[in-house]
Amino acid sequence: MKEIKSVLFVGVGGQGTILASKTLAEGLMKNGYDVKMSEVHGMAQRGGSVTTQVRFGEKVYSPLIEKGAADAIVAFEKSEAARWLPHLKKGGYVVVNDYEIYPVPVLIGQEKYPEKVIEKLSEAVENKVVMNASKMAEDLGTIKAQNIILLGALIKVLGLDNLDWEKVLEESLPAKIVDINKKALNIGLSEAK
Repeated sequence: MKEIKSVLFVGVGGQGTILASKTLAEGLMKNGYDVKMSEVHGMAQRGGSVTTQVRFGEKVYSPLIEKGAADAIVAFEKSEAARWLPHLKKGGYVVVNDYEIYPVPVLIGQEKYPEKVIEKLSEAVENKVVMNASKMAEDLGTIKAQNIILLGALIKVLGLDNLDWEKVLEESLPAKIVDINKKALNIGLSEAK
């Protein structure tokens, strides 16, 4: 019926990584998939790394994604994409927000932010969607919509765009932010051609 797919969401605390993964999981469950999800917050409140693993299919026994097993990685910050790239399976997709958030060691001068991250990803990964979802969300009126833009792109690359994601947003988000997130979803869907 439905082969098991694995998606790794990676980002920095406050970017909406967990909400995007929960929205994906809810939508899939409502459409008959067995879904398992695991999240790691780390130092999320302080701008630390946040990862969420979502696996779905006919029958899923574990939420954990091993190295080389992710069908897709959704990176809310580009250096996080590079950090988690070893988890991507050959032929998998990377959806990456071309956006930088400097961690504390970079801010205090102990480390340097990685150079040419997008160029290196482009060399390493054949299937990718690179966009500045943060800028697109700001143009909509709130950077907080970046997560749903990235989710829309993921939905498209995984071929899940036949499901009613607008209804999922209506059922899972507060009414006051549904309309802007529907617009964000459609931007993401159109960006992932």
